[in-house]
Formats: sequence, structure tokens, C-alpha cells
Amino acid sequence: MTESGTAAGVPFLAVPPDGGPRAEAPVVVGWHLMDAPRSEAAFAAALPLAGLDAWRIYLGLPKMGARLPAGGMDELIALGYEDAVALMHGPVNAEAAGEFDAALTALRERFGIGGPLGLFGGSAGAGVALEVTTRRDDVTALVAVSPLVQLRPVVATLGKLFGVDYRWGPESDAIADRMDYVARVAELGATPARFVVGSEDEPTAFLEPTRDLVAGARGPADLVVVEGMGHALAEEPGLEPAPQTPHAAEVDAHAVAWFRQHLGA
Repeated sequence: MTESGTAAGVPFLAVPPDGGPRAEAPVVVGWHLMDAPRSEAAFAAALPLAGLDAWRIYLGLPKMGARLPAGGMDELIALGYEDAVALMHGPVNAEAAGEFDAALTALRERFGIGGPLGLFGGSAGAGVALEVTTRRDDVTALVAVSPLVQLRPVVATLGKLFGVDYRWGPESDAIADRMDYVARVAELGATPARFVVGSEDEPTAFLEPTRDLVAGARGPADLVVVEGMGHALAEEPGLEPAPQTPHAAEVDAHAVAWFRQHLGA
């Protein structure tokens, strides 16, 4: 039975293994997109990891979902316009990665989970999964969907879309350097990683940087391109669970196959 709540202050939704709860079952933990689906419940509906015999735990990103600023989405959008790097992308990535260890410990204790760890995420959530992987040595498998692997081209693309000429400075440059996982690929170690990108996603922001990351990977890695898929994995507004789209179902199957291969789930 699905359970939701908070773990060390982090909102979560947990789904037990298809074979039933047991201590040795693997656990896969993921983070949603800033685009649709943009909450842990909506992400679980889009990517249920159907048929996976593992704990599936979906975490909410800082500043999103239950942790939206007081002004709601309007305030979050305003922060993006004011400084998308220093006030939104940088803090969300750093805070989500920083709170993960305590959240995972609390979840393992709460559910009696002792099995191997897999990580997954979409877009900004995929960036968090990458950041956490650079910090831990126990990540057994990783799946990153529509991943944010380099911040600078994403900011450039968003600037064109929203008519914002972003002005880089020392603080934002440091954030972009930290969130450049192509340059930091060695820090991912030999973690088996699958990257899934839509053929209709922005190539310079997502597809091309992901190709570069896969090319430099030290462990098993591949890139799956889903024909006809854009960046989002659900229909707008993406806050509540919604019927799974055909593209999300295809992504789900690719993620499950990877975790079965490398987690034995």
C-alpha cells in the first residue's frame, strides 16, 4: 500500500516492492521535474516503475509541491525571473542533495529497508540524482530522464523562451560549474547509468550535453532517445496524479529494465 508523509522534513511517497515488503529488497529513490509532473505524487503516476520488485520512493523537491514559497507558483516564477540560477536552480539542487542522507536514513528505519540503492529523476530531479551520486559510493544504478546535466545551456534556452537575458557573475558561475556533470563525470565513478531523452526535447540544452556525458562515463552507460517525446513527462498542470502518457509509459519500461539488470529487482 502506498504511504506518504515526511522523512527528516522531506515530503515523500513510498510504494512497496511488488513482491511484498522485505528488508533485502532494493530501494529506488527519485525526484520529480520542475516541469510536469512537478510533485512527488504526480511523478509516481507518470513513472510508477511498473512491475519492479523494489521499494519505489518519490521525494519532493525544495521550493516545489508542499514546499512552495508562501506566494505559490507565482512567487516561484518570480524568483526564476529575478535570478534563475542563484534563487532557483542552484538552491533546489544543493538543498535536495544536502537533505538526502538524513531522509534516506529515516526511510530505511521507517520501512525496514536494507537493500541496494538506485536513484532516478526527471530534468532538475535528474540533476539531483546525479549530484547525490557524486557524493555517495553506494549508488548501484541510476536512471536520468530529460536530465539537467549542464546548467548553462538550460539557462540559455529558458532565456530565449521567456525573453530573459541572464547575466552571469561569480556566484552563478560557481553554481553552473558545480552543476556541470559533463565536466564532473569522473565523480560519478562506475555507477551504471541510463539516460532517457525525448527526440523533441531542446537539443542544445538536453540531448547534446547528455550525449557528451554518456561518452565520458567510466561505468556502463547508455542513451535512449524516445521518438516524439518533448521535455515533460505529463500533461499540465502536473501537480496532481494524472493518467500516464504513452511516452511516459515507454520511459517507465526503459527505467524498469535498467534497474532489473543492475539491481536485480
